Amino acid sequence: MSAAVHRVTPAFGVAAQLQADDIAALAAQGWRSLVCNRPDGEAADQPASAELARVAAAHGLAWRHLPVVSGQWRDADVAAFAEALRTLPAPLLAFCRSGTRSIHLWALAMADSLEAGSIVRLAADAGYPLDAAALRRRGAS
Repeated sequence: MSAAVHRVTPAFGVAAQLQADDIAALAAQGWRSLVCNRPDGEAADQPASAELARVAAAHGLAWRHLPVVSGQWRDADVAAFAEALRTLPAPLLAFCRSGTRSIHLWALAMADSLEAGSIVRLAADAGYPLDAAALRRRGAS
């Protein structure tokens, strides 16, 4: 597997950029959905989302492409991510270049339903430090 997978909760995890060859192993590990948060063409060596979607479908995984420019997520991006969390089969694995964009989208999507300290602890346990104050401003207490 080319990217380390970080399990955040039983239903959610994050990873750095996946390759098509990773998808069979992810399906065998029990992941049921993949969400790509990376825009196509962000780097010359990244696989196209359409290729990854095709491979995911071949392995029975649900797929969603929710591209977000690093550090520039909008309310609509957070809402789309929250909708993916609600509607796609769990466990869901989200990925981007490093996993940071995906963990931030998850944290912001969860800000209305989880306490900020819990979100920060879960993210930190997965290796992603987050700013609790920013989450509180978004709605988590």
